[in-house]
Amino acid sequence: MDLQNFDRFEATIRSAFSDIRHPIADLVAEGDTVAVRLTFQATHTGDFMGAPASGQQFAVEGTAFLRLADDKVMEFWGFLDQLGLLQQIGAIPPPGAAA
Repeated sequence: MDLQNFDRFEATIRSAFSDIRHPIADLVAEGDTVAVRLTFQATHTGDFMGAPASGQQFAVEGTAFLRLADDKVMEFWGFLDQLGLLQQIGAIPPPGAAA
């Protein structure tokens, strides 16, 4: 993800969620690469992927890998449990729920 796309992604997240927290469970660095395991917690207060604000709080697991150079993030790869997020905000039913 380049900087322009990261800025767009960040704007989308900040417009859809408030009270954003991401406690870090693990942080590992080797060479110029950093790996992070975290929990993404927030409240759904704006439209997200077609789902109107629900007011639901949620917590999902995620990981990120960053490549650093000259004290800057040069590359970023992030992975988040989007299915769990959408289920927790009520955008899609959880497994076993009637459609």
